[in-house]
Amino acid sequence: MKDNKYSKKLAYMGAGCGVVLFGVFGLLPGSFLGGVMGLHIAGSLLGMPVESGVLSRLVVAASMVVGVMVSGLMFITASSLAGWLLGSALDTVTAEKKEMATVEHK
Repeated sequence: MKDNKYSKKLAYMGAGCGVVLFGVFGLLPGSFLGGVMGLHIAGSLLGMPVESGVLSRLVVAASMVVGVMVSGLMFITASSLAGWLLGSALDTVTAEKKEMATVEHK
């Protein structure tokens, strides 16, 4: 029976690394891309020279939040998936070694 000890630990470690990587590399670009997307949405809804009204600011702010959330989701999901895959490979290797050791002792 395969033990899931390493896959869980490395998935959590990968998620932690993803949070750090998101804070360093994903927070600012996520807000920039979300803001640009929000400007385009506000321009198409309210007219292209976007005025500084409340509705246009709300659209831009909401899209900035969505951009940051998507960026964080991508960083954390990708890094925890990489950690889980590495842990699953380690679990498989250690399970095979345990099986080989029990077969040799019999």
